[in-house]
Amino acid sequence: MANQWHEVAASEDLPVESAKEVVIDGRIIAVFRTEKGLFAIDGMCAHQGGPIAEGIVQHDCVTCPWHGWQYELASGIQTINRQPLQETLEVREKDNKIEIRL
Repeated sequence: MANQWHEVAASEDLPVESAKEVVIDGRIIAVFRTEKGLFAIDGMCAHQGGPIAEGIVQHDCVTCPWHGWQYELASGIQTINRQPLQETLEVREKDNKIEIRL
């Protein structure tokens, strides 16, 4: 359901510098925890549908493992042409659980 929080993981299942792919209502979402916090973005690369959660995270960006497209975790902006191609989602940690709002 839209505008509702969905539990996607226990806090301990997503340590710092890790990622997880989750599915909510048939939608694939990539969830990341970095030293700067939690981030959630569309889990399918806008280029050719690569698995964003499997990408390498460096300098607050994730690089798709298929063709190297890179997105800022906080904004979803593609770093080469600055187009906001990946939707970002609200993510929070509450009661030792990670939740995403669609």
